[in-house]
Amino acid sequence: MKIAVMGAGAVGCYYGAMLALAGHEVVLVGRTSFVEAVSQNGLILEKGGERLVAQVKASSDPSIISGAELLMFCVKSGDTEEAGQQIAPYIDPSCTVLSLQNGVSNAETLGHILRFSVMPVVVYVASRMMGPGIVRHEGRGDLELSGLGAEEVASLLNKAGIETNITDDVFSSLWAKLVVNCAINPLSAIMGLPYGKMAAQEGIPQLMEDIAREALSVAKAEGITVSDKVFETIRTIPITMSGQYSSTAQDIMKGKETEIDFLNGKIVKLATKHGIDVPINRILTLLVKNAERGDKK
Repeated sequence: MKIAVMGAGAVGCYYGAMLALAGHEVVLVGRTSFVEAVSQNGLILEKGGERLVAQVKASSDPSIISGAELLMFCVKSGDTEEAGQQIAPYIDPSCTVLSLQNGVSNAETLGHILRFSVMPVVVYVASRMMGPGIVRHEGRGDLELSGLGAEEVASLLNKAGIETNITDDVFSSLWAKLVVNCAINPLSAIMGLPYGKMAAQEGIPQLMEDIAREALSVAKAEGITVSDKVFETIRTIPITMSGQYSSTAQDIMKGKETEIDFLNGKIVKLATKHGIDVPINRILTLLVKNAERGDKK
């Protein structure tokens, strides 16, 4: 099967490599430096102590996705509209499009642009780009999805070694991940620490739970039910992924724009709509945005 990946970052490269290694024809749309590296050396996946080379095609021209039967949309949330418009002329309505993005509204946004349904996917993976065309897997890698065609997609992905589960309520899962990201991502970014060292600091475990409670109050106001298991997840991630920096921290370190507006910033925006006070999430959003500006000075 021809599978396209829009957004050749850590998430897109990890899943693209796994699918290529399973024998699929994989094409990735990325920046020029990425395209040049992959053209010379293949897409390199560092996983489980091995260095695997996946044979893929890469281009900075979105027309490369033409004819794809499955497309994994992995761009940053803030780039959804622009990237969606770029690929729209080359996607057939019969193509299954998956949104593997942070936040809770990207699949809907992309669907409006493409004018057909996009399947939201909850992504649980720790991966990092080690250089152009080199992705390192650092933990998990499973996916969660639902919707029309979910069984076929899950079967394909599971056969490629990507654990994929079908859920009855993907939006509850998306919100649960949002709550966890809000509790962990900005603190890792502001402190400049990986999860393990971050959570070892005095007062941080309690602060993470306080952030989550604010976010959960907004979820409740939105009519979304999120399991209290999010607190267990918040406590265990610093143990199971102790050396991982959040994607927000990685963006700050690289001088890139973060997704904070779609994480804690989203909580602040929705809280305002419902008249809910979320002071911690508001402060964290401002601090991360200030850190972004600081790197650009």
